[in-house]
Amino acid sequence: MAPAPSPSPQPARPPASTAGSARLRVSVLLPMPFPGPFDYAAPAEMALQPGDIVTVPLGHRRQTGVVWDSTSSLPPEFAPPPQRTVDAAKLRPVAERLELPPLTAELRRFVDWVAAYTLSAPGMVLAMTLRLHMRGVPTPSTGWLAASPQPDGLRLTPARQKVLSLLADGTARTTTDLATAAGVGPGVVKGLADAGALTPVPLGPERAFAAPDPLHNLPVLEGAQAEATDALRQTVAEGHFSVTLLEGVTGSGKTEIYLEAIAACLEQGKQALVLLPEIALSAQWMERFTRRFGTQPAIWHSEVGQRARRLTWHGTADGSATVVVGARSALFLPFKNLGLIIVDEEHEALFKQEEGVIYSARDMAVVRARLAGFPIVLVSATPSLESLANVEAGRYRHLVLPSRHGGAALPETRILDMRDHPPPRGLFLSPALTEELTATFERKEQAMLFLNRRGYAPLTLCRSCGHRMECPHCTAWLVEHRNRKILSCHFCDHTEPMPEACPSCGAEQSLTPIGPGIERITEEARHLFPDARILVMASDTLGGPAATAEAVGKISRREVDLVIGTQIVAKGWHFPHLTLVGIVDADLGLGGGDLRAGERTIQLLHQVAGRAGRASTPGRVLLQSYTPEHPVMQALLSGDFDAFMTQEAEQRRPGFWPPYGRLAALIVSADTAVAADDAAAALGRVAPYGEGIQVLGPAPAPMAILRGRHRRRLLLRTRKTIAVQPILRRWLGLVKLDRQVRVDVDIDPVSFL
Repeated sequence: MAPAPSPSPQPARPPASTAGSARLRVSVLLPMPFPGPFDYAAPAEMALQPGDIVTVPLGHRRQTGVVWDSTSSLPPEFAPPPQRTVDAAKLRPVAERLELPPLTAELRRFVDWVAAYTLSAPGMVLAMTLRLHMRGVPTPSTGWLAASPQPDGLRLTPARQKVLSLLADGTARTTTDLATAAGVGPGVVKGLADAGALTPVPLGPERAFAAPDPLHNLPVLEGAQAEATDALRQTVAEGHFSVTLLEGVTGSGKTEIYLEAIAACLEQGKQALVLLPEIALSAQWMERFTRRFGTQPAIWHSEVGQRARRLTWHGTADGSATVVVGARSALFLPFKNLGLIIVDEEHEALFKQEEGVIYSARDMAVVRARLAGFPIVLVSATPSLESLANVEAGRYRHLVLPSRHGGAALPETRILDMRDHPPPRGLFLSPALTEELTATFERKEQAMLFLNRRGYAPLTLCRSCGHRMECPHCTAWLVEHRNRKILSCHFCDHTEPMPEACPSCGAEQSLTPIGPGIERITEEARHLFPDARILVMASDTLGGPAATAEAVGKISRREVDLVIGTQIVAKGWHFPHLTLVGIVDADLGLGGGDLRAGERTIQLLHQVAGRAGRASTPGRVLLQSYTPEHPVMQALLSGDFDAFMTQEAEQRRPGFWPPYGRLAALIVSADTAVAADDAAAALGRVAPYGEGIQVLGPAPAPMAILRGRHRRRLLLRTRKTIAVQPILRRWLGLVKLDRQVRVDVDIDPVSFL
């Protein structure tokens, strides 16, 4: 990640500026893919200021936008090229200023910075703040008071008398509150209102967020936990920009420690944001938060309904939502007084958005904290090499928790060499692993099997002609999902029924699944352990946070003997009765040309292993591997994550690969292979060069066809001291591309598909 520019005071801007006439000019940024804001005429009576949310004419319709700053605070190398100035006489007037909280100067600078860093249209970054979430101000709710005098002839039933007795204290209550408190149905309240016995009164805008209490249920922390807590509390109290990497082995209590940092933030009257990589994690995390603070925080992710999103948007803007937990897009909420960001599982690749505005939420969270001048905490049991490099360079502070909380021991790890312990033909679980599972169930303990592959089998081929079932829109095999009797592409979501015969040669009953997916492992486990209570945890079997919470509850209540899951089971769960973890294919993910293959694999498997033995009973981890001599396997066996990461760093440093250099990818896509090849070749011919600058490609992308578009890639690599944005801007400006061609820019890529 490039270092953020030092925050500078936003230049003061008058309500409007004159431009050769009496008309007042304002810039308005629209949440659309334009290169910058448009100028409009501002009616003098509006007295518009930067940050005001307005509606303006655009063509034949109106569009919501934000009055933007006329002077950029970005350094010259990040600033976009100036736009043409429109004559004041031709400006169309702003139509309306909306009664919404204005966007703060800090958030406007952040939008500009993210757009400049990612080479995105600033309006598309703004769209992540404005689009849909802010539509509609929370409407005032209606309460009831007892009418005085009461209407003549009012029939008073016992239920009605209960309602009127509640209202005798003169406190207005909503229909729901009245009915609940009186123990009657809402129809009783409505009947009193219809009879004229109740008078409606406005209660003000709906407020959905109770204030978390930092003094509720204070934890008892000792040793390294107490030291880390004190350090974080002191950092929050100082209130300056800083980045702290909180590293701790799985089960060391990292969540409890950073919750105390949130408490310190609340004590200062500021807001806190917690970013989680997976929305499913919010289920168990919410329980911990509620236990500590006595109420739930605001939640923000893709499965939250539109009404809840609107309330959260307004709650962050007016300060009533003091703590928000959410996915990466929560970073763009319009906080009134944000004072702390926590990025949990900071190493997770899920923090990188791969479509639209391509950005890393972890890295941009650091930028937002720096621009606004408050602390940020990155949390992980297996920190990314980028964060460790920043610690080494002195940019980040490092807090380490070396042992598990409460005296629990780290699990014992053993590698099963599948060459010595092969499974029976057609099966995938080693006899050594099944023996351990049997012994675990006999002790009434819980076990987990992990395989990071959804579906029944990753490949289906014909035994007669060798035909492979492929996606018609992507360079990808179709994955069999036997439970649903379909073949599915996990890249474009194309599905088709499982055919009875080979579509190539017509041979019937010849299609054969190759390799295991999680459904196939479940089938094998049910056959081996018919009495075991099995629960499958995968993104396509859990319908969302509610279903995940129900699954977690079953495991915690010991209603499950065996959990079988994909990567969703690796992230932060605390199952105190789970003592055995079996990793079915530990080598999965080590192949291919991914720069971070080893780092990602050890992070994932270390996290999965960390689910075992988190309470008093010791845990065991068995890794099935055909390459036990691989450095990743040996590091997992020894438990020396630090040594592996040091070795990984030494391999990347000489060739200035990240984090010791910079990468930026150009992904060229078109409707035809010829158009994609021509555009990529044109970019290749004018590729930049110089000391510390190298361009790799063009070459077909590993995923050469995605959703019907042909893809080619070029990779710019530079030394750490060279900013890639000016190079990319000049490079892209040298080539005029056909309209059907699209070039996506990925700064700091984490995926090379």
